[in-house]
Amino acid sequence: MKKIRYDKLPVHIFLIVSALVFLLPVWMLIATSTHSPEEIIQHGFQLGIGEHFLSTYKSILFEKEGYTKSVTAGRMLINSLILGFGFAIGKVIISSLAAYAIVYFRFRLANFLFWIIFLTLLLPVEVRIVPSFEVLSTLGLLNSYTGLIVPLIASATGTFFFRQFYKSVPDELLEAAKIDGAGSWQFFIDILLPLSKTMMVALFIVMFIVGWNQYLWPVMMTTKPEYSTLLLGIKEIYQSNFEGSYLPEYNKAAAMTILALIVPVGIVVIFQKWFVKGLVDTEK
Repeated sequence: MKKIRYDKLPVHIFLIVSALVFLLPVWMLIATSTHSPEEIIQHGFQLGIGEHFLSTYKSILFEKEGYTKSVTAGRMLINSLILGFGFAIGKVIISSLAAYAIVYFRFRLANFLFWIIFLTLLLPVEVRIVPSFEVLSTLGLLNSYTGLIVPLIASATGTFFFRQFYKSVPDELLEAAKIDGAGSWQFFIDILLPLSKTMMVALFIVMFIVGWNQYLWPVMMTTKPEYSTLLLGIKEIYQSNFEGSYLPEYNKAAAMTILALIVPVGIVVIFQKWFVKGLVDTEK
């Protein structure tokens, strides 16, 4: 029988209490989404499950919501997935290629260009919103997935992590690849990418969540409801209810919030081992 470590008991109690504190608001959203708008207005947020679970989630998934009543939450979910996956995949590809060029091609301005890229971390997206909008408008890329994804896929953070990883790869691997007649592209595909796969997964998860949670960028770059994401849908439900003459549907807003939580949480849970391994183990 395993001996109980009583000296660890306070730590476990603290972790359990902390988890409950973080999970309680989520549970309240889930419970509230199963009640009718009348019950929520009368009694506030709920802790118990109501009788409107199926009707609420069926309504937001298949009935058109928002100001124009022209798009469903299901469509918004697809848009959020496209933005999240496009954002993450694009950043991983661009970052890995940029870092590879900086580390292995060893041209004169490599370090200077890297620090120029790194300095863009000091320039938040909000500062670039107006010129980015002007460029996309000129190119005719507003209200398109290309306009939502492409301008954001350059990543100074991703380039930095890939650069540091590539610099730690032994030079003997490059020399052996040259002896075997491998070209630059073959060395990148056959050696560097397999070595960095766990870090790529970790970076992908982080960037997917960042892309999934984008709010200001889709607000500026889309004017058509068919390109709305879940986060925009939550805002539209709240505002359209308050500005209308009918009862605010807090249950639908809570349900859409839960939908916006499910996908990133699921991604982290599914790839948890890869995520942790990519952060602490380089597999070299």
